[in-house]
Amino acid sequence: MQRAASLDALCGIVAERHARGEATVLLAGGTDWVVEQELKPPRGDADPRPLVVDVSCMAELRGITATRGLLRIGAAATYLEIRRHPTVIERAPMLAAMARELGAIQIQARGTLGGNLATASPAADGVAALAAYDASIVVKSVRGERRIPFSALQTGYKQSTRAPDEVIVAVEIALPPEGSPWLWRKVGTRRAQAISKVALAGIAVRSEDRVVRLGLGMASVAPITATLLQTRALVLSRPLSAITADALDAAVLSDIAPIDDVRSTREYRKHAAKAVVRGFLRDLGAPV
Repeated sequence: MQRAASLDALCGIVAERHARGEATVLLAGGTDWVVEQELKPPRGDADPRPLVVDVSCMAELRGITATRGLLRIGAAATYLEIRRHPTVIERAPMLAAMARELGAIQIQARGTLGGNLATASPAADGVAALAAYDASIVVKSVRGERRIPFSALQTGYKQSTRAPDEVIVAVEIALPPEGSPWLWRKVGTRRAQAISKVALAGIAVRSEDRVVRLGLGMASVAPITATLLQTRALVLSRPLSAITADALDAAVLSDIAPIDDVRSTREYRKHAAKAVVRGFLRDLGAPV
């Protein structure tokens, strides 16, 4: 394991190793990667090993700031920092609520949004919250820096449009107006310290009987984090009073593709997904 002196130096290391076909692991909290190593079969002496670079203390990947309605969270900021940060609590309360229910306090003290994004698991609670905020992911390489809209990030199970030599630097969120309705609902064996069977993150901006901005993110119901595009389109297309339960349920089912696994069944996930979306729309004023 080693550390890089700066973000530019880190990008150089990753680029050089990628050009040689060598893997590099950027380790912040290690809450996903370390577990994966324990579950893998033992490596042979001739098997190539990745270079592990500790980025947990790299200043350029840390910090939480808000400027002119834009919240920026460093990729190596921990969930504990997120849930305790006064700006997050005040301006992005759904994000703070999610972080409070993400694993035990030990996981919150180590886990990071950057790590969850790099792993690209569709079961990650934090990534579902980012989907609801329609966040942008800031990445950097030796070629420069770019921003990937969340809608363009995930392409398949644990796959994304981030290039292999790009480092996740931060997440940026355009904050909704203060007081905007939101929902974080986790359906699992327990509220915390359990991977979600289904989790829904929701953000809305309402004007009288209409929703004029709607963000939704759902975990554990598809090969990627579900952004529920058909459900969003339905809600934005008509007054809240004109949304029916049947139409809403049909939109939700068209947006998800759940499976049976050790945590839940396909049918229960479909039932839970419909129920949590109905609950959010009911809170907004729809007769569902």
